[in-house]
Amino acid sequence: MVQQALRDTDWAAIDAQTDEDIARNVADDPDAAPILSEAETASAIARAIRKRLGISQAEFSARYHVPIGTLRDWEQNRKQPDAPALAYLRVIAREPGVVARALQREAA
Repeated sequence: MVQQALRDTDWAAIDAQTDEDIARNVADDPDAAPILSEAETASAIARAIRKRLGISQAEFSARYHVPIGTLRDWEQNRKQPDAPALAYLRVIAREPGVVARALQREAA
């Protein structure tokens, strides 16, 4: 079913949409998720990784050596992770166990 929908999609029309077209389509569709700003996206990434791992902010902070205040600021969208921090979060998202083990060895 999904494969058929992908084949039936007019990708040229999708690619031709402007940012304004996309924003209008999202606003007109009550089922569409809102478009997030860069800061909101970074905040959502930090929160989603931690929640997917099923750990508290304190556990995430200790395991991945991110100051708990920094993590809270990211998750509550008070501050945005810079490019290296965002890259680090993406590595944690892909390989949480590898990162945790690497940091445990470093501390030992």
